[in-house]
Amino acid sequence: MRLFGLIGYPLEHSFSQKHFRTKFKDSNILDVDYELYPIDTIEKFPSVITTNPGLAGLNVTIPYKEQVIQFLDELDETASEINAVNTIKILRENDHVKTIGFNTDAYGFEISLKPLLKAQHKNALILGSGGASKAVSFVLQKLNIPYQIVSRESHADQLSYSDLPYIINDHPLIVNTTPVGTFPDTQHSPNIPYDLLDENYLLYDLIYNPEETEFLKQGKAQGVVIKNGLEMLELQAEKAWEIWNN
Repeated sequence: MRLFGLIGYPLEHSFSQKHFRTKFKDSNILDVDYELYPIDTIEKFPSVITTNPGLAGLNVTIPYKEQVIQFLDELDETASEINAVNTIKILRENDHVKTIGFNTDAYGFEISLKPLLKAQHKNALILGSGGASKAVSFVLQKLNIPYQIVSRESHADQLSYSDLPYIINDHPLIVNTTPVGTFPDTQHSPNIPYDLLDENYLLYDLIYNPEETEFLKQGKAQGVVIKNGLEMLELQAEKAWEIWNN
């Protein structure tokens, strides 16, 4: 049996297992399964590979998209440029194992974002500075949309949330890459000045559970165009499946 799976921590509310098991059933794909591997430290990653000899591919989620790179044999060009991995292809020949890292987040984000872009979306804010934000940064660069990264503490190349009231008017595209607002802590939202938003803004949340986060709800109340991360997730999953079977 060919086996695929997801590493990250925690994984109680994972999209990936349900998505792939449904795909296998609906497409009558036999002798294949998708498992969850919740590892509380990245040092346990090699044992996931060695103790599951049928494992042919993995998805990677928070908090290991950057940390896992040190354990991989190779990165494709996009993953290397982004410096974050969310898909791993595992090649096995006799006793030799080779792991190759890819980033399909960028593909999913770009394809789902482009239809929403309007002429006014010339500058962007990226909330968060983790592995997911790197894929978003990569896409915005590709689309020639200047951006600034917002984190809890300001640095030389990052803004803090306290800076936003002064610059948000010039950044009508706002992408949340943080886990703030994810189920079950759905009452929380990134600390941005929602009252300064209007119908010219686009708020994109990489979170897909709940379907409408507090971040998106507050934007919607201001007349903002909103988008959650479900389509991005579906697109990146299909791209991962393509990589595993190529």
